[in-house]
Amino acid sequence: MQLFRFWFQNARPQALPQSVLPAVLSLCLASSEGGFSIWFGLLALLGVVVGHLGLNLFDDYFDYRKKRQDYRTAMVHEGFRARISKCTYLTSGQATVGQLLTVACIVCGIALTLGALLFYFRGMPILYLALTAGLLGISYSGPPLRLSYYGLGEAVIAVMFGPLAMTGVYYAASGVFSPLILFVSLPVGLLVCNIVYVHSILDYEPDKKAGKHTLAVLLGNRKFMLVALAVILFFPYLIIAYGAIKYISPYYLLVFLCLPIAIALFSSMIAFVRDPKARPVRKAWMGPMARWEKIVAGGIDWFMLRWYMSRNLLTVFCLIIIIASFLSRI
Repeated sequence: MQLFRFWFQNARPQALPQSVLPAVLSLCLASSEGGFSIWFGLLALLGVVVGHLGLNLFDDYFDYRKKRQDYRTAMVHEGFRARISKCTYLTSGQATVGQLLTVACIVCGIALTLGALLFYFRGMPILYLALTAGLLGISYSGPPLRLSYYGLGEAVIAVMFGPLAMTGVYYAASGVFSPLILFVSLPVGLLVCNIVYVHSILDYEPDKKAGKHTLAVLLGNRKFMLVALAVILFFPYLIIAYGAIKYISPYYLLVFLCLPIAIALFSSMIAFVRDPKARPVRKAWMGPMARWEKIVAGGIDWFMLRWYMSRNLLTVFCLIIIIASFLSRI
């Protein structure tokens, strides 16, 4: 059990809301279909969770092999504000690279087994979706493509946790495709992407120093970074609005209730770009932020407040969509 807990924590379970929330949302949407199966849906949900954890471990493996992760410690000594968290179990000697590779293969093997079961019952679409997700996931930081090193990591995440994962769960649970999942999965994928993109803006200096080409580093100009953030943050609302006019229920317009969180996050990022050293002020309406006192004491509140706001925006957006989906059936 201790070994399981060790590797589970190393697989960054704190990032699971990025995959679990869209998958649960997709499962709720699929429940309106005649061929809905809660068991196949839960199996797909479990596959998404296990696959996400496995790909996180592979990301650590490829990143560590590409460039040792202790560069962040060196940059802190040079005056950069960088978060020292990734791959500490490797840099501290708690695990070896070989052990990491073995565990990553086992976890992803479990996800593939779950996918194979769904393929047996639901057919070829599951295979196509699973293979595409797997290839994109490995290529995020793995050779030969290493997409995250060329400013494409955010796009990969948007596609994987939005259209791919949500369509896969929807089809696994219902056996059909629907225009609804398109109009919901694209906005959700962008808001998942937003979490990573906000991260890349906040870590712009250390990532640039390390030669890691995130989208923020690729854009270079801080004004361009904010323009891209505005598109990622606010385009989801335009997609929902367009869908509600022609294809989906007007109840989905309720997502505009969480627009103030998006506006506040955008304003906070403008403030960060203007003065990275300014301390942000937490407000209760920004949502839950676990261990906040320790975060402030550790001096990483400048990062975590924006990260929490990004995650909370995704959470509220998904919850409103779930409520809207049930209201539309009344």
